[in-house]
Amino acid sequence: MSNAPLSPDEIERYARHLVLPEIGGSGQQKLKAARVLVVGAGGLGAPVLLYLAAAGVGHLGLVDDDEVSLSNLQRQIIHTTQNVGKSKVDSAAECLTAINPHPVLELHNTRIDANNASDLVSRYDIVVDGCDNFATRFLVADWCEELEKTLVTGAVSRFDGSITTLQPFLTGPDGTPNPRYRDLFPEIPDDSTVLSCEEAGIMGALTGVIGSLQALEVIKAITGTGELLIGRHLLFDAGSMLFYPVKYGRKAG
Repeated sequence: MSNAPLSPDEIERYARHLVLPEIGGSGQQKLKAARVLVVGAGGLGAPVLLYLAAAGVGHLGLVDDDEVSLSNLQRQIIHTTQNVGKSKVDSAAECLTAINPHPVLELHNTRIDANNASDLVSRYDIVVDGCDNFATRFLVADWCEELEKTLVTGAVSRFDGSITTLQPFLTGPDGTPNPRYRDLFPEIPDDSTVLSCEEAGIMGALTGVIGSLQALEVIKAITGTGELLIGRHLLFDAGSMLFYPVKYGRKAG
C-alpha cells in the first residue's frame, strides 16, 4: 500500500470517505494504491468506471475495442452525443478525467482475448467483468483464477441483472475453498441460446443498478469493508424490484 499522504485536494474530495470509520485515511490510501481493470466501457463498465474514479482508485485500466454509437447512449452514461464515433476508451477517459484528475488511466483499445488476457489481468489487483458475452466472461474468469486476482462479474438482460464476486484461490471461514466461476456456470452457453442486448433489448437504468453494485464490491474488496458476494449470486428483477441471493459452492473435482 502506498504511504504517500493525501493532498489537500484529495482530503477535501474524499471527505465523506474519510469520516467513515470503515474506510478512513488508511482505506482511502488503499484505494489510491489499487489497480483495477474494467473489461468493457459499456452499460456496466460506465457506472463502474464513474464510481471507481470518483472514489479515488489510483490506477484504472479500461479494455474495449468498440466505438461509441448513438444506440449506446440510452444506457452507457459515460459517453456523450459529441463522442459518437470516438473509441470508447478515449471517450470514457475524457469523462473520468473531468470527474477526477487524480487516477492514472491505462487505456487498452483492444478486445481481450486468448492472446492478451494473461498479460492484461496480471497487471491489476482486481478485475471487473462488464463484457457482453459468455466466451469473454469465461476467459477472464479462468485467468483471474489462474493469476489469483479478485473478479467482480455482472450481467444484464432485458429487466434482469446479476452479480457475484470470485476469489477461488482463497478459502472461506470454515476452510472450504471458495467457488470458481465454473461452479456457477459449468459450461459456456451456446451463442444461439443467448440473446444479445441488441436482439432482446435492455432497460437502460438496469445497467446502472448492477454496475453500481459492482463498483461497491470493488471498493469493499480494496478497503476490507463489509462482506463480499463470495459464493452468492445476487439476482435482481427490475420488474418487481426484488433481489434474490442464490448461494453456490465449490464442486468436487
